[in-house]
Amino acid sequence: MKLKVELKQLGARGKKVAPVPFEIEGVPSTVGELIASTATKCAEEYNERVRRGETVQSPLSERQIDDMAGIGRITFGICNGNKEQDIGKAVDNALQSFRDGLFCLFINGTQVTEEGSAIELAEDDVLTFIRLTMLSGRMW
Repeated sequence: MKLKVELKQLGARGKKVAPVPFEIEGVPSTVGELIASTATKCAEEYNERVRRGETVQSPLSERQIDDMAGIGRITFGICNGNKEQDIGKAVDNALQSFRDGLFCLFINGTQVTEEGSAIELAEDDVLTFIRLTMLSGRMW
């Protein structure tokens, strides 16, 4: 099934994300199945990049550094020691993160909150994942 996925980070300056084509196996019937299918696809793509030796990210451009500095954090990509990821653990982690409220999921602009909720997806539906960042620190 072909979908479009938007990944957003709450608090990021400006709209920097457009829908990106994303294809998953089968047609999920619940929110939990959709999250599991998405996590499986992402882990499989990561493992394929590890096999090809493409996990090392190129140096950041000045624009990328400025954009990241604007939100207060500059990162240089995720390096997991070039080890393939366990797909089962990736799915478990994604589902637990959803249950814990670490990210929100919207389907065509409507938020879904229950893992067991039934859904009906059609081709080119837009999924939006918003990662919620917990703030820490103290009040002055």
